[in-house]
Amino acid sequence: MNRRTLLGSAAALVAASALPAFAQDEKLKVGFIYVGPVGDGGWTYQHDLARQAVEKEYGDRVQTTFIESVPEGADAERAITQLALSGHKLIFTTSFGFMDATINVAKKFPDVKFEHATGYKTAENVATYDARFYEGRAVMGTIAGRMTKSNKIGYIGSFPIPEVVQGINSSYIHAKKVNPDVEMKVVWAYSWFDPAKEADAAAALIAEGVDVILQHTDSTAPLAKAQEAGAIGFGQASDMAAFKPTPRVSSIIDNWAPYYVKRVGEVLDGSWTSHSVWLGIGDGEVEIGEITEAVPAEVKEEALALKDRIASGEYHPFTGPLKKQDGSDWLAEGQTASDQDLSSMNFYVEGITAPMPK
Repeated sequence: MNRRTLLGSAAALVAASALPAFAQDEKLKVGFIYVGPVGDGGWTYQHDLARQAVEKEYGDRVQTTFIESVPEGADAERAITQLALSGHKLIFTTSFGFMDATINVAKKFPDVKFEHATGYKTAENVATYDARFYEGRAVMGTIAGRMTKSNKIGYIGSFPIPEVVQGINSSYIHAKKVNPDVEMKVVWAYSWFDPAKEADAAAALIAEGVDVILQHTDSTAPLAKAQEAGAIGFGQASDMAAFKPTPRVSSIIDNWAPYYVKRVGEVLDGSWTSHSVWLGIGDGEVEIGEITEAVPAEVKEEALALKDRIASGEYHPFTGPLKKQDGSDWLAEGQTASDQDLSSMNFYVEGITAPMPK
């Protein structure tokens, strides 16, 4: 992976705000651990916009620090420890693979509060937060199903964890609803951010006749490859506006700012407690970016209507009847998937022919 690890010295900590106006012990030090570079244009970029929103909201009451491009594993534990040792009392760890490292460090620093993105392990001083990305995938899948000319849509996955599998299934279900002839091809990059691998994955999909590409990886490389081939795609995590109006015809935008501002405020006023939250379109955490003029008006209207139904709670993207890939029953007519079902999802729905990685 093309990552650089900023560890091992004081210079490795990238101070993201100006020098404090008050004494160091009068401000809250807030740290962020990023899996990719802040300039990735996607996942990490959105988290860093939220960090900046914290600075804007609280000014001299906080000092923020980030460490970017931290690999998941032992390096993450060292980076999180470094922030805790340097006086950070609230630390956001912003990738699924940081989960165990976060729990391990939290045990050693009970006076530090930790927030872990997309995981499921909590402690008295560890909270988790997640976004219902599958809701946005339903909207993108609708557009994909309507826009494909080859009836072949492709999906670039990062790692085969429930969060990513949910997105693949939701995209396919909703593409199939509007286009019964649609097929889905899946390629795994086994990376969150690796532009070369992502470009290769997009090229492989295009070679199979795919003309619409969805992704759960963090760079703009798939959109660049789609542009070369005359295919279309969607912004992932961020708007990826540089590729409007096509090949990027819409996007899923992760808006972490309200949550970060709220949780920092709770540390400042002493009301912070551990919790697990999973927020979606209706909460404003998952946003649908502009649907461009490359999308026919009636398709745009259909997609936005679906978004509104999801936001209001009228419709759940995983509503039966649905079967698993092997043909076994999953959800009966009108039944919706529980959060527990979704958080452990390790199967494709019926109709996806790609093998599920072991």
